[in-house]
Amino acid sequence: MLLCPLDYRYGRDEIKSIFAEESKLLALLNVEASLAKAHADVGNIPRDAANEIAAVANLEHVTVKRVKEIEEETRHDIMAVVKALTEQCGDAGRFVHLGATSNDIIDTATAIQLDGALEIISKDLDDLIITLATVAKRHRGTVMVGRTHGQFAIPITFGFKVAGYLAEMIRHRKRLSEVSERILVGKMSGAVGTGAALGEHFFQIQKLVMNDLGLGVEEVATQIVGRDRYTELITLMASICTSCERYATEIRNLQRSEIQEVCEAFDAEKQVGSSTMAHKKNPVISENVCGLARIVRAFVTPTLENMILWHERDLTNSSAERFIIPHVIVLSDDILTKTRKMFSSLAVNKERMLSNMAMAKGKIMAEAVMIYLVEKGMGRQVAHEVVRRASMGADERDVHLLEALKDDEEVTLLISEKELEKVMKPENYIGKAPEIVDRMVAKAELLLGLKI
Repeated sequence: MLLCPLDYRYGRDEIKSIFAEESKLLALLNVEASLAKAHADVGNIPRDAANEIAAVANLEHVTVKRVKEIEEETRHDIMAVVKALTEQCGDAGRFVHLGATSNDIIDTATAIQLDGALEIISKDLDDLIITLATVAKRHRGTVMVGRTHGQFAIPITFGFKVAGYLAEMIRHRKRLSEVSERILVGKMSGAVGTGAALGEHFFQIQKLVMNDLGLGVEEVATQIVGRDRYTELITLMASICTSCERYATEIRNLQRSEIQEVCEAFDAEKQVGSSTMAHKKNPVISENVCGLARIVRAFVTPTLENMILWHERDLTNSSAERFIIPHVIVLSDDILTKTRKMFSSLAVNKERMLSNMAMAKGKIMAEAVMIYLVEKGMGRQVAHEVVRRASMGADERDVHLLEALKDDEEVTLLISEKELEKVMKPENYIGKAPEIVDRMVAKAELLLGLKI
């Protein structure tokens, strides 16, 4: 019986397989094998014994089925793995798990899984950065109205809007690179982190194990790796997913029937928008991104609580982390790939952008007129009041701002009608938006080492 939606609805197989039972067991076995080899390297156990342990530390010899059978008896997951591995090792089995505690194996195995998972997340970010840069470049000069407080503000370009998303994702990509060395660490230091059971060669054994597995070392462990590391990871994933929700929310708003400036791709031949309203073209991808991002954020609180453990450790974090880590990583991958899909197939309605600007009847150009009046010699505060008064009058009379300004002597004394018409063209008041896009695209190209 399938219960969790990750099993049948959300997430890609590539990243889900990293957290599958078989992959988890293989990671645990790899840690046990590395520990045995390290013991042999320092002379604690015979080399032949280490080779035998390493040779059978795989899913061919140690199966999930057998581990579960033993766990039914022992009621201890890692001891079940240790016993199942020992069964396959003959006399060498007496050296399995020597000097280790359960979380030496668990936390180090988790780091192995995260190493593979973050490689995928990193690629997801790269792919999204490329997509956003492509869209921003394509629409660097596509003029649309900017909005603040849900109301018309002044003109921008759609490429400029997307360049803001691009800048944010570039920062997230850098954050992921920066935190990886703090997150991808293991421990091999025993029951409370002192390395007592590993003897005089403790430091060397721990370093050998982590080097073999390509991981960093927890400098001062308790029974576990410091959970501030997991907190940093989960909060970063939550931040990345929340950024995606921000972009998806904007797409949803711009796809509203009364706005319709952009639209998610819709297969008119086959796709169904509603089971009853046959005309519907719902923004299902962006809505899905928003919903899943909220689930990711919900895991931040229990992750923070998992940092607060009794003394050198209790078990309250364990069950929570079995949910948190795979769900957050799998959903983050899902959200990033869906966000990329949303933007890569986005339909941009330039004509609707222009017609929506026209609805403002010139008022979105109020600031442009004010600035031009200042250039003509009027004081800034005076110019603001003149344009404000004209804008309010245009509203009352339901006329274009240009008409209201033409009736204001303070304006016409300084600006001719021809000048006023030029100043009030939206395309003439987008500032350096296209150049800002160009700079962000260049920054993406530099980061990724490719031409977009």
